Amino acid sequence: MSTTPDGRPVPPPHTDERTMLESWLDFHRETLALKCAGLDDDQLRVASVAPSPMTLLGLVRHLAEVERHWFQRIFAVRAVPQVYEDSGADGFALAPDSGIEEALATWRAEVALGRELIAGASLDDSGKLSEEEARYLGDQGVSLRWILVHMIEEYARHNGHADMLRERIDGTTGA
Repeated sequence: MSTTPDGRPVPPPHTDERTMLESWLDFHRETLALKCAGLDDDQLRVASVAPSPMTLLGLVRHLAEVERHWFQRIFAVRAVPQVYEDSGADGFALAPDSGIEEALATWRAEVALGRELIAGASLDDSGKLSEEEARYLGDQGVSLRWILVHMIEEYARHNGHADMLRERIDGTTGA
């Protein structure tokens, strides 16, 4: 597999649908980690622009929650608690004693478990949305294909936020 100069995996230009979706999701996952690389705890806690409390550390925590939600709760239909019970429903709130090493380890563990839960599943296999979420789609079932596309979108959107946060912190842009 090819990688970018910064080490992220490059999605193959010609492959089957499953590999394409998983490759793009992995690319965006690694982009998030790259945006946090080389920063200290104080920098990772710098908020974007008032009144938003969004930080790079908060994004990592949030995406650990997102990984758990879509792969464990929705796809595998598991009743699991939040990853961070002290950080609100979305995971953005920060705990003073929780830094990036712990957050990245937790996030990577959620990513690994998500991969394990979907291994061997068909893109047409369905998870089950809550009644509240189903109101938006008009269906309580949601395919693995839909989940993977949604996860790519979720990471791409938040990586845009991470780009702006990183630029504000130290001027680093791109990637």
